[in-house]
Amino acid sequence: QRMLSMAVEVDRTPTCSSRKIADDIFPFILNIPLRSQREALLNAMESQLLRCRLLELLFQHSCDVPTASSMSLDKILYFLSHSYLLPQFQDETAMWQRWDEMLQYLSLLLLSYQSVKLAFSLAEHLRSSVSDRMDLIAQKAKPRLQDSDDVSQLDIQLKMNDFISRMQKTLGQPFPRQIKEKLFMLQ
Repeated sequence: QRMLSMAVEVDRTPTCSSRKIADDIFPFILNIPLRSQREALLNAMESQLLRCRLLELLFQHSCDVPTASSMSLDKILYFLSHSYLLPQFQDETAMWQRWDEMLQYLSLLLLSYQSVKLAFSLAEHLRSSVSDRMDLIAQKAKPRLQDSDDVSQLDIQLKMNDFISRMQKTLGQPFPRQIKEKLFMLQ
């Protein structure tokens, strides 16, 4: 994980290097047989930028119609609406566990994205090279929000309601406790 983190940082544009590395690693993630192994890899990842990109690729892969928009809160809502389930991995899991894993990764994507884009700390400058970060920190530069990061509470509620109704169609009622907890946490 340290080597991956350094590989992202050595480039003048960490966003570009994280994309290249994620594109190379992604096929291997699809071949990890157990959820616990996938989660261990993603949770141990030191580079929030790389983890965000890998999760973005995972959700793009699970969308019927992938989107070309850049990573944003709006794109996370898009994944909420258009990702049915994550790809069927090699392990045999119950349907509710596949939904549970999807919710876990949606929450992790949101947290990773917030660390990269929205947090008002050193993490806000992860998209800048290491040499440029010192200037940004000295200037106390705030991260620039994209228009696609401006989502309303109503948008969130509508997408969550749609997501929950899609889950109800496949799982029925009532949801397992783990699903309820993750839905609450994601919302």
